[in-house]
Amino acid sequence: MASQPETEHPKKAFGWAARDKSGVLSPFKFSRRETGEKDVAFKVLYCGICHSDLHMVKNEWGNSTYPIVPGHEVAGEVTEVGSKVKNFKVGDRVGVGCMVGSCHSCQSCADNLENYCSKMILTYSAKNVDGSITYGGYSDTMVSDEQFVIRIPDAMPLEAAAPLLCAGITVFSPLKYFGLDKPGLHLGVVGLGGLGHMAVKFAKAFGANVTVISTSPNKKKEAIEHLKADSFVVSREQDQMQAVMGTFDGIIDTVSAMHPLIPLLGLLKNHGKFVMVGAPEKPLELPAFSLIGGRKIIGGSMIGGIKETQEMIDFAAKHDVKPDIEIIPIDYVNTAMERLLKSDVKYRFVIDIGKTLKASS
Repeated sequence: MASQPETEHPKKAFGWAARDKSGVLSPFKFSRRETGEKDVAFKVLYCGICHSDLHMVKNEWGNSTYPIVPGHEVAGEVTEVGSKVKNFKVGDRVGVGCMVGSCHSCQSCADNLENYCSKMILTYSAKNVDGSITYGGYSDTMVSDEQFVIRIPDAMPLEAAAPLLCAGITVFSPLKYFGLDKPGLHLGVVGLGGLGHMAVKFAKAFGANVTVISTSPNKKKEAIEHLKADSFVVSREQDQMQAVMGTFDGIIDTVSAMHPLIPLLGLLKNHGKFVMVGAPEKPLELPAFSLIGGRKIIGGSMIGGIKETQEMIDFAAKHDVKPDIEIIPIDYVNTAMERLLKSDVKYRFVIDIGKTLKASS
């Protein structure tokens, strides 16, 4: 998609942006809108790197608008509030996740499911209500409608809070919606990356018996000893898969690469639920008989609404659910993207914006 001119805004801002589909990021000066009467402005202190950022800077989904300032796992401290803002004040610890706007009038918005609003405005590389293009959290400041700002509990470190605003809510929401948040259930988590490790942590916090299902045998020690999963199954080993056939109440599939569904569906009990949160680029094969024989359900889920995101981060603070992160300076971001492509991170990069953005400029 062609670059679009930026609407004139008075607040100077600084960040890192990709200018073309090479995906290489470099310093970028731009501007934020003035703080409106219902807006919250905050200085960005930390921003997580999501796999979506990698897809977007390279335009792999075909909807990128350059220049792109990525970042939708943003945490910081309030510097200014509009005259009609009710819930935040200067100095508050806040965050912004994957969206900064919606229509406020559809059924999804009325149900606190802004994430499914057809006019939902993404945090970056999307058209805002004033026609400007949104810029994300690889930057020194953010301005957002207060309805899309999350309060971060004092017990949750800002650097840990950032990835929860995408990876955390992406797995928390389906666990809640599909009734997989009950103690004693046997849950499977397919894939052990940024999403998978959070699915394990939330499922354990809900009291589930958790099995990690992976193609990589070398992840077993990490899954059981560090993440406290109850068991580990190598999906390429027929005997291991056969041993757990028909034993799962639910499975959260976090894998975005092409992979066969039929063996995984066979692991479900009758009436079991299989939920996809990963997004493979090509269609996956799904024979009807793998669902019919046992009244099994396959579903999907995408992040969560603002109310549920606040519930998620409050729950995480109360139960000490935190992502495993590697904190990096902003000028390491291109190397981090290369490592992310190779899955060489445990399990989320977080950019220390507050301490390194100005230094690297």
